[in-house]
Amino acid sequence: MDDASPLSNSIGKTVFPILFAISFSHLLNDTIQSLIPAIYPIIKGKYQLSFSQIGLTTLTFQLTASILQPFVGLYTDRKPQPFSLAAGMGFTLIGLIILSQAANFYIILVSVGLVGIGSSIFHPEASRMAYVASGGRRGLAQSVFQLGGNAGSALGPLLAAWIIVPYGQTSVIWFSAIALLAIVILSTVGSWYKKRISDISSAKNKISPLTSKLSRRKITVAVVVLLILIFSKFFYMASMTSYFTFYLIDKFHLSVQDSQFYLFIFLFSVAAGTLAGGPIGDKIGRKYVIWVSILGTAPFTLMLPYANLFWTGVLIIPIGIILASAFSAILVYAQELLPGKVGLISGLFFGFAFGMGGIGSALLGILADITTINYVFHICSFLPLIGLLTGFLPAVEKTK
Repeated sequence: MDDASPLSNSIGKTVFPILFAISFSHLLNDTIQSLIPAIYPIIKGKYQLSFSQIGLTTLTFQLTASILQPFVGLYTDRKPQPFSLAAGMGFTLIGLIILSQAANFYIILVSVGLVGIGSSIFHPEASRMAYVASGGRRGLAQSVFQLGGNAGSALGPLLAAWIIVPYGQTSVIWFSAIALLAIVILSTVGSWYKKRISDISSAKNKISPLTSKLSRRKITVAVVVLLILIFSKFFYMASMTSYFTFYLIDKFHLSVQDSQFYLFIFLFSVAAGTLAGGPIGDKIGRKYVIWVSILGTAPFTLMLPYANLFWTGVLIIPIGIILASAFSAILVYAQELLPGKVGLISGLFFGFAFGMGGIGSALLGILADITTINYVFHICSFLPLIGLLTGFLPAVEKTK
C-alpha cells in the first residue's frame, strides 16, 4: 500500500482495502452488540424480567459504551494507540463468554457492561482510521464504516433467530469466534496505522479549517443542535431495537422468530440507508442530508402506530433508510466544525448516541411497564419532528 501521508499527499486517494477492513470489523463488532437486544425475549421469559429490567440492561450496555468514548477519543488524539481496537475486542470476547453462562440478572449486567467497554474503545479510533483512509472523501469513508456497523446490527437478530432462539442462551458462546476474527483483522489494521502516525501528526497543522469564518458561539450552537438531533434519532432507534419485537408480538401476536425477521427488515433498511448519506453529503452539502434524514422520517413514523401488519412491514423500510442517512452526515459535519479533533468528536458523538440509546431504552421500558408497549410507539412517532432544529445549523461548506 502507498505510504504517503494520509491527510496531505493522499487527499483524493482513498485507501479502500483499509476502509473495507475497518467496515468489516465494524460489522463483526456490531453483530455481537446486536445479539444483546436480540436475546431479550429469551432472557425475559427465562429470568422473569420486567420491561424496566430489560431497559436497565440496555442502559448498562449503552452507558459503558458511551461514557468512555469521548475520553478514549481525546486521549488518542494526543497519543494514537494503533492496537487499541484489538484490545477493546478482547473485552467484548470476555463479555460474550460471561453472557453465555450468566445465571442471573446481575451477571447479565456485568457481561453487557464488558461488551460496552469494548465498544467504547472500538468506535472513536476506528472512526479516526476511516478518516485517515478517506483520502479527503470523508462522507464516503464514514458511510462505508457505518455500513459495516449497521449491517452487523441487522445480521444479529437474524443469527439470533436461527441460532440462539432454537439452542438457547449458552449458544451465545459460539459467537466468540466472530470476536477472535475481529481481533486478527484489527491487529493487521493497527500495523498499517502505526506506520502512518508520524505523517498524521505532522499533517494536522497543514489543514485549513472549513469553519474559519464561524464564531465560537455559532460553532457551539451548531454542536448543541447536532447533539439534540442525535437524541431524536437514537431515542427512536432505541424504541425499535429494544421493543419493536415486543410491539409486534403484543399487537399482531407474532412468534419470537417471526418478530426477529421484521426487526431484521428494519435494521437491513438502516444498513442500506447508511451508505447513501455520506456520499450525498459530500456532493450536495451535509446540512441538506441532515434536513431530509431526520425530518423526512416523520410522516412514516407518525403512520406506523396505526398500520396493520402488512403496512408495518412496508413503513419500517423508508423509516430505516431515511433515518440512517443522518449519522454519517452529522459526524462529518461536526468533524468539519472542529478540525484536528477527529477522535474527540467521534468519541463524543458515538458516545452520546450510545448514551441516548441506553437512556431512551430505560425510560421507554419504564413507560411500557406503566402504560403499554403500543403507547410507547405512539409517543416515539413524534420524535423526528425535532429535525426542524436543523434550520439553526450554518452551511459549513460555504465557509471555505
